[in-house]
Amino acid sequence: MQTTVEKIDDSEFKLYANQALDLIEDELERLFETSDFDVDIERQGGNVLNIQFPNHTVIVINLQTPLHELWLATKEGGFHFRWAGSKVKPKWQDTKTQEDFFAVVASHITKQGGIPFNLTGLA
Repeated sequence: MQTTVEKIDDSEFKLYANQALDLIEDELERLFETSDFDVDIERQGGNVLNIQFPNHTVIVINLQTPLHELWLATKEGGFHFRWAGSKVKPKWQDTKTQEDFFAVVASHITKQGGIPFNLTGLA
């Protein structure tokens, strides 16, 4: 079933994109508080989230406002996620595979961080 993508303007994009970054950051902080998982999280100008792992690898997520995309850079490569949701149900999909942003991010955090990480049901 194909869902209709609701058009958003740049300010709405920034709102929903920052909510996505906040969700990831909050879940990483929760994991830090409830386990021995240690990760450095840095937010740059509200548009970039850097996640540095103890093994010195980094995941970077940044906003591409003109394109209404979130870009993910991992040890395994780069990924672009296009706005594909509605204001009621924000969603981001990989521009090539249509995979869900949160599922892909969680998978890469699990791989690079060496600890199970899940964002399913939080978005």
